[in-house]
Amino acid sequence: MSLVLNILGQIIYYYSWALIIYILMSWFPNARESSIGQFLARICEPYLEPFRKIIPPFGMIDFSPIVAIIVLRFATTGIQQLYYWFV
Repeated sequence: MSLVLNILGQIIYYYSWALIIYILMSWFPNARESSIGQFLARICEPYLEPFRKIIPPFGMIDFSPIVAIIVLRFATTGIQQLYYWFV
């Protein structure tokens, strides 16, 4: 059980970093059109899209990725709490 929860925690950790890198790529011209940018778009956009529907951008600033990362952090905390409940 702890192995599965540890693997889930690591997946969420790396996915959070993928989101951060994808968000930072928007600061550089044509970075999202690169092969790495397209790969990150395929794995990050499906997760970010529901947050963008709920949270509108304020001017030029999109706060939905911040909320998405916070939700991932809550998921990590929830997984850790489940582990403590079952052990």
